[in-house]
Amino acid sequence: MKELLRTTDPLLVTRAADLLASEGITAFPLDQHMSVLEGSLGILPRRLMVIDRDFFMARAILRDNGIE
Repeated sequence: MKELLRTTDPLLVTRAADLLASEGITAFPLDQHMSVLEGSLGILPRRLMVIDRDFFMARAILRDNGIE
């Protein structure tokens, strides 16, 4: 698996995962429940992972939709 996106914006992770799902690419959000450890401050980044074979296509889809 490769990291496609790292951000502290939970809505961006959801938007990116939805875009990828609409193109048939499965994305795996990680670190979504880290707010328990950080006290809900939103300072720890969340990651979006894809399998290796989908990485380049997923990166192109996000880039085309303005998500870098």
